[in-house]
Amino acid sequence: MSKLSKKGGKTMRNFKINDEIEVVCESQKTRNGFRHIAILMRNGVEQERAKCCYLNRTWESYEFQSVLKKLFNSSKVLSEDEKKNGLEFAEKDRTDWSDFKMISGIAKMGELFCDNQKDKNDWKARMLKAGLGNKGLEMPEDWETLDEDTKQARLDGVIQIMGEHK
Repeated sequence: MSKLSKKGGKTMRNFKINDEIEVVCESQKTRNGFRHIAILMRNGVEQERAKCCYLNRTWESYEFQSVLKKLFNSSKVLSEDEKKNGLEFAEKDRTDWSDFKMISGIAKMGELFCDNQKDKNDWKARMLKAGLGNKGLEMPEDWETLDEDTKQARLDGVIQIMGEHK
C-alpha cells in the first residue's frame, strides 16, 4: 500500500514493497519543470536514490511509477529477486481513490438537493472545487459562458469517472 502527503508544495508518497523495503518518493519543482526522486530504504536506512526530470508532465499510470521503475532497474543493492518483485510492484497502481469516490457522491447530491439545472450544476461544481481543492481541478476559462446542458454533461462526466475507481 502507499501513503500520499503534501508538505510545502512537495508531494511525497511512501511505497511499502515488503517488510524490509520501502521507497519514499518526492516531487520537487525545478527551474524548468519538476523532478521525481525515489529513495530506497531497507529497514529504515537509506540505500540508494533514483531521479527522473520532467519539463511538463509524465505519461505514467500513477504518480511516481517511472522513478520507481528506474530505481528498481538500476539498483546496485537489491538482489535479482528483489528487483523483479519491485518491478512487479511498480506495474500496479496502488493509489487510494476513496477520496474521489466520496467527493463524487457528495457532488451527486446536487440532483436531490436542488430544484433546477443551474442550481444543480452550481452545487456539483462547488463540491468538486471544495473536495479537490488544489489537486489539479481547473475549470475552463469559458465556464461561465457555457449553457447549463453543456455544464451538466461535463460535470456528470467527471463525477462518473471519479466514482468508478476501485
